Amino acid sequence: MNLLTRKWTWLVLLVLLVGLAMVESVGRSIEEPKFTVVLHQGAFEIRDYQAVVAAEVTVTGDQKTAASKGFRLLAGYIFGGNTRHQTIAMTAPVAQQRSGENIPMTAPVTQTPSNGAWIVRFTMPAGMSLATLPTPDDPRVTLRQIAPTRFAVIRFSGIAGPSNVAANTAKLIDFVAAHHLRTIGPAAIAQYNPPWTLWFLRRNEVMIPLAR
Repeated sequence: MNLLTRKWTWLVLLVLLVGLAMVESVGRSIEEPKFTVVLHQGAFEIRDYQAVVAAEVTVTGDQKTAASKGFRLLAGYIFGGNTRHQTIAMTAPVAQQRSGENIPMTAPVTQTPSNGAWIVRFTMPAGMSLATLPTPDDPRVTLRQIAPTRFAVIRFSGIAGPSNVAANTAKLIDFVAAHHLRTIGPAAIAQYNPPWTLWFLRRNEVMIPLAR
């Protein structure tokens, strides 16, 4: 490798590193719901979340198709598709869960329900309420208050595809069983990064609500 080639190689690496730093900086600046960690054990946590207001839609399809449909509908709402044409700040994560399905401790881990229905949800920024949020233009977008909730959580990187989600959901269910915890709802997939984020920098979580 000659001197000119080495210089170009280092320049490309420098640009990549700067780009990665910018992506991470943007990610850290996005608001996330507030929570308190009750238990931390490796990749697992038990968290207590404060009450929040969320915008959500119910869509059909496989996991990827449903996530894309739901994201577009919710993005339309927060980017001005509402009665006030008001822009609402984006928050993280984007949450996706199977609609109308609980997870008994002995159930097999499946990624798509028989009816193919998913709920995709954006948490609204802190300080906003049902009374202060504008009404969505699209009737498929609904706003609702979510009470304080305790979650069992597992964090993982990479692409949150069905096999990766299913494997981590199985690990989380084993963790819940080992700690003799009781689930009160379906698992949700939480994704924190924009789609252009490199796979090894992505932060994903599976979250299961628990009885206190």
